[in-house]
Amino acid sequence: MEKERKLRILAGKMGLDCHDNGILAISNLLKERGYEVVYLGLHNSARKIVNSAMQEDVDVIGLSFLCGTHMPRIMELRRLMAEKDLDIGLVVGGVIPQQDAEKLEKMGIRTFRPGTPIDDIEQAIRELAKKG
Repeated sequence: MEKERKLRILAGKMGLDCHDNGILAISNLLKERGYEVVYLGLHNSARKIVNSAMQEDVDVIGLSFLCGTHMPRIMELRRLMAEKDLDIGLVVGGVIPQQDAEKLEKMGIRTFRPGTPIDDIEQAIRELAKKG
């Protein structure tokens, strides 16, 4: 019987935001639940995230934003993903204003605020991975 491949998640921070406690905690919880998590760390560009996602053959990209630069950075990331024909799920957490979260959700990007239960995040990852 063939062993099922673990879902792979690329996690990281974009731009100059250096508060990574939340994404580190989520990454560790997902690892404990059997996921493979590739953590890129801080100060990533959209290009680095897209290239890493392709090299690592991940199922979902997870990003965290706390400094208010999420919309232009996500738009750049989405543009590069489309350019590279990278069709995988995207989850975004952190401090995302409700109006921005609604815009992102309409684009198919799942958003999570601080305090979201890990079960909800895990469910979204599984759903997005199935679509890809």
